[in-house]
Amino acid sequence: MSKSYHLMFFIRKSRSKSLDNSAIYLRITINGKRSEMSISRTISPKKWHPKKGKAIGTDREAIEINSHIENIIYNLRKVHQKLLDEQESINPALMIKELTGQNKKTHYVLQIFKVHNEKTDLLAGKNISVSTAKRYWTCYDHVKQFIEEEYNLEDYKLKDIDYRFITKFEFFLKTTRKCNHNSALKYINNFKKIIRIALANQWMERDPFYNYKVQFEAVEREYLTAEEIDILYTKELHFDRLKVVRDMFVFSCYTGLAYSDVEKLSKSDITIGIDGKQWINIRRTKTNTRSSIPLLPIAKEILSRYAYDPKVIKSERLIPVFSNQKSNAYLKEIAMLCGITKPLTTHLARHTFATTVTLTNGVPIETVSKMLGHKSLRTTQHYAKIVDRKVSDDMKILEEKLKTQRKDRKENQ
Repeated sequence: MSKSYHLMFFIRKSRSKSLDNSAIYLRITINGKRSEMSISRTISPKKWHPKKGKAIGTDREAIEINSHIENIIYNLRKVHQKLLDEQESINPALMIKELTGQNKKTHYVLQIFKVHNEKTDLLAGKNISVSTAKRYWTCYDHVKQFIEEEYNLEDYKLKDIDYRFITKFEFFLKTTRKCNHNSALKYINNFKKIIRIALANQWMERDPFYNYKVQFEAVEREYLTAEEIDILYTKELHFDRLKVVRDMFVFSCYTGLAYSDVEKLSKSDITIGIDGKQWINIRRTKTNTRSSIPLLPIAKEILSRYAYDPKVIKSERLIPVFSNQKSNAYLKEIAMLCGITKPLTTHLARHTFATTVTLTNGVPIETVSKMLGHKSLRTTQHYAKIVDRKVSDDMKILEEKLKTQRKDRKENQ
């Protein structure tokens, strides 16, 4: 394979006697083989320097032509290096095809998105969670509908996606798809991954997200108070399905495990820690990070309650949980029976562990972050803000007590 090439710019006189200008051509030679192409410029033979292969003079025409030639030379260097990197068998015709874009395959966004999602499905439950894999397909459906309705096309060229496309897609998510602000931005982030893949493969020349800023709105995270947990745990329930869901929820309140982690929790995940007591050691489904959580008494009590349950005995699981959808439906029923107005969901239990059970009771935020399996302390700090508000409320109570004590002292003087 030759690693060198020769360039020559020359003019070819027009056959028409009425035309004074001649077309400028490029010739590429490699190992005696050559290919030619017009550079889409013409010039009078009197203004052309045959040996230097460039226009003569400093007028506007000469400057424009010579600048165009320099750009071609520069781009050919990049083409040549690209072909060397890809270990292609380089020839003049191939270099011209690469230079003019004839050798480029057109890539489409839905086509690439689909390939990505199919690969993601194979990793679901391994490197990524099943819910994340499903979310990419939901995002794919949103993009597909957007392209059909906004552009009346079945697919859209990757190279044509720009900043305007992104902002219009965000508007579509918030209006047509009725997504709230944060949900819309999460889908935008899913889509952004497809764009990163395209940029890494050089299927796009510019990043449409360059000036696009993602700013999520602060979310007020609900959680149960200690009193509400007690009400929930001691409530007499008459249906086994409600008892199981209630126990699973309270178990999450005292371990911080998400629904998907409780569902897969097995006997092998219970180990003896450095303190000689029982710990949960599990790799989180969502983030694949390791969580190590000492078992608190109520969590132990719940596990022992189901130790002889037929479903537990037949499997490696520790709690016979229902599906997430059914669990959330039953939790609404339980909330009504307990007089709890907060929207009980399986994930609210995790918030309760972070706030009421740990941070409010003085457990350091670094320790809570590790037990929750957060990759970043910033994620855990959302809960700390909630605790700060509780500290503020508690301090107001203290302030009133101090005022009363001061008043009593004055009266006794």
